[in-house]
Amino acid sequence: MQHQRFQLLPCRMAGIEAVAADTAFAFGRHTHEQFGLGLIQRGAQKSASGRGVVEAGAGDIITVNPGEVHDGAPIGEGGRAWRMLYLDPAVLPRLARDMAEEGPQPAVEFTRPALRSPAMAALFGRLFQAMTAQAPGDAGELAAQESLLLMLGGLLQPATPRQGPLPPGIPRARARMDDDPAGGSSLDSLAADAGLSRYQFLRAFARATGMTPHAYLLQRRIHRARQLIGQGLPLAQAAADSGFCDQSHMSRVFVRSFGMPPGRYAEARRG
Repeated sequence: MQHQRFQLLPCRMAGIEAVAADTAFAFGRHTHEQFGLGLIQRGAQKSASGRGVVEAGAGDIITVNPGEVHDGAPIGEGGRAWRMLYLDPAVLPRLARDMAEEGPQPAVEFTRPALRSPAMAALFGRLFQAMTAQAPGDAGELAAQESLLLMLGGLLQPATPRQGPLPPGIPRARARMDDDPAGGSSLDSLAADAGLSRYQFLRAFARATGMTPHAYLLQRRIHRARQLIGQGLPLAQAAADSGFCDQSHMSRVFVRSFGMPPGRYAEARRG
């Protein structure tokens, strides 16, 4: 059995999740709804990203944007260890305003999926420690906020579109799956709604999202299940309400995407 350890740690600030992992697990292609910011502590990994395939080793900063399709596999047999902070997109607008010197702040994104910077690595170490420290008091809160602003100020850049014009029906089909991931969505109906042939729809949708419609729908369902599990719903009910055929199917997709079984995630969220 693969060596595997995932910990969801209590975090000082609302809207941020902290994860510590040490594993040889190879993740399938998946997305997150949050901004991800982390540090490889040991070993190395190779991963797809929105900017191509990248490699990251011990001491490297790693990032991922919401909706960015990525995966991750260890380089070598020893696995790798990393720490990660996941920030809800709602957390970013206020931080972006804080970082803006004047005028409206544009949408932002991480532009470097892997970065070698000893200074940023040291700053992330302080940030993760401050975020996960359980000592009470405003000094810890100050350290966490200070480190987070400095970290994001050094990494976030204005977002730029990286794809050409898309058929107008593609955003409509995508919104349909976003709004009702548990609903039935056949290729015929999605293509018809988009005003395209099935083949045209497949190509255009994959170009827009980096995933086939089926893979995208599974991601929307597993994110919905994760949200429901975090709210305390039983696993079987979360699976049904998210559109999975049964709990075991949900569990397989959950592990492929997040590296831990949904039951363990539920336990961690209960604290």
